Amino acid sequence: MLSASISSPIGWLNIEATDWSIIALYFTTKPHEEQSDHPLILEAKFQLQSYFDGSSKEFKLPLDPPGTAFQRQVWEELNNLPYGQTTTYLKLAKSLGDENKVRAVAGANAANPIAIVIPCHRVIAGNGQLTGYAWGLDRKDWLLQHEQNREQLKLF
Repeated sequence: MLSASISSPIGWLNIEATDWSIIALYFTTKPHEEQSDHPLILEAKFQLQSYFDGSSKEFKLPLDPPGTAFQRQVWEELNNLPYGQTTTYLKLAKSLGDENKVRAVAGANAANPIAIVIPCHRVIAGNGQLTGYAWGLDRKDWLLQHEQNREQLKLF
């Protein structure tokens, strides 16, 4: 397994990958000791830096997160959610064809192993409140504000 870390405005991120795909990206207090210089790792770092500095709104990385078929379906649906926009757990469940799976969708969202790139931070409660971010609501709020501010800057 390949691994590296990157410092971000909201903490360290650890990146884990195979030769072909990113399998994990998560916030940590302990960066990886080993820092791979594999081209995929370097590209992931570049794209993350571009996201954080506001010069990029999208990620083009091969992903292969470990999870159940349903979790992977939820994560794929999250990748369709545009930068700067949010959705609710209920809307996400409906987009997957079954509004009764709202709790399962929330569980899959919470289990997302690839932070930021699979944008689980864009899912909020039906009442507009921030809920359920595995890496802390302060980070979720920061990410949403970061995306909203960039979107607004482009409008003017």
